Amino acid sequence: MANLDDLLIKTSRTFALTIPLLPEPTRREVTIAYLLFRIADTFEDASHWARERRIEALQRFAELIENGDRPPAGTLGAAADWGAAEASAHQGYVELVSEIPAVLDAFAALSAPARRRIARHTARTARGMAGFVARTADDGTLALRDVPDLQAYCYVVAGIVGEMLTELFVLGRDELAPIAPYLVERAARFGEALQLVNILKDSADDAREGRRYLPPQVERAQVFALARRDLAASAEYVHALQRAGAPRGLVEFTALPVLLARATLDRVEGAGPGAKVSRPEVAAIVESMRRALDEKRPAIPA
Repeated sequence: MANLDDLLIKTSRTFALTIPLLPEPTRREVTIAYLLFRIADTFEDASHWARERRIEALQRFAELIENGDRPPAGTLGAAADWGAAEASAHQGYVELVSEIPAVLDAFAALSAPARRRIARHTARTARGMAGFVARTADDGTLALRDVPDLQAYCYVVAGIVGEMLTELFVLGRDELAPIAPYLVERAARFGEALQLVNILKDSADDAREGRRYLPPQVERAQVFALARRDLAASAEYVHALQRAGAPRGLVEFTALPVLLARATLDRVEGAGPGAKVSRPEVAAIVESMRRALDEKRPAIPA
């Protein structure tokens, strides 16, 4: 687990903060799933690669995940090539891609039910990303057309993650079986909410790199409203976990991103793209959430 945790810290600030909150075996399963999704995301964002190369990497990575115990001939060699080609300027992502064989070894050691769920959803995301990469212009730019197109993109890169996490949360936890349909109904919107907040926060930087996720004909106020509706559904998801007696770590893992996204959305709406919640504010949000749980109050206030 030590090497996986090191890769987690090098590739994510938010998930490095929240994944350790999870109980085992969910913590290990989600750590590995996060790293696999991050690899796919790195290929999608490799705008300095030719479009065809990014598509091929995503498609072959999907095959590799689906056949983790018997990878297609040449795919592990392709993994070595991906590492040598430096798919990102982010050194943590470069190191992660170079460690694909080690991540796959850890993935293969998971229980069969967890492995099946992670493989299916990771492959769906990788192939969905390949579809959006195929739409990029020759200069590498991607422009989304309208709100449904934006939602389709958010589903591929984040909504599917929400569905996968929900399946891992309920796996082996009989106390969550009665609320599983309720959680599944909100899982994709949970992922969409967090992705929309990131898109609004990073829109200026993304535009400079040729990624225009905010459709030009859509008022930003409409996207902010959609994000707030999705965050409300995400809060319902967390409240359902809490009422059902889910392990505290599951509640904290799901509540904290919603609280941080709420605060970030407020900040971006007031100060514009690039605005962030400060470290002291994050610490205060974490402390407030933990105090609420200690006192048996809802982790997310109304």
